[in-house]
Amino acid sequence: MKVVLLKDVKGSGKAGDIIEAKDGFAQNFLIKKGLAKPADSQAINENKQQKEAQAFHRQETLKANKELREKLDGISVTIQVKSGATGKFFGSVTNKEIGDKLAELGFDIDKKKIIIQSNIKTAGKYPVSIKISPEETAKITVDIIN
Repeated sequence: MKVVLLKDVKGSGKAGDIIEAKDGFAQNFLIKKGLAKPADSQAINENKQQKEAQAFHRQETLKANKELREKLDGISVTIQVKSGATGKFFGSVTNKEIGDKLAELGFDIDKKKIIIQSNIKTAGKYPVSIKISPEETAKITVDIIN
């Protein structure tokens, strides 16, 4: 019996897959528990349309992420920090402070996506990566001044 999986089923397939299952397994387990529905022409068409919609949304998201990366690449952010007599900071510059500066420039970036290579405790220019998505990473420069 052919069924369309509505949820992931370990050992059988992922949601949206059309699989061939034994009649008893399909009727008594998959369909009864709401994990699948019989694969008639309507269910197959719905499944096809859902996959096309997901692919379209994935492409739109990838395009938006690429545009954001292109806007962010090469940007320089300047942060002014108080320091002691020796030039060392009281604490260090965090990804939250960098995120706040980017927000002032009009970029809504989650602080968890900002990757600092090493602690920023003195004045200077530092490279910082922003992980927009698994495929897109932007590189910016953070200029720290006293």
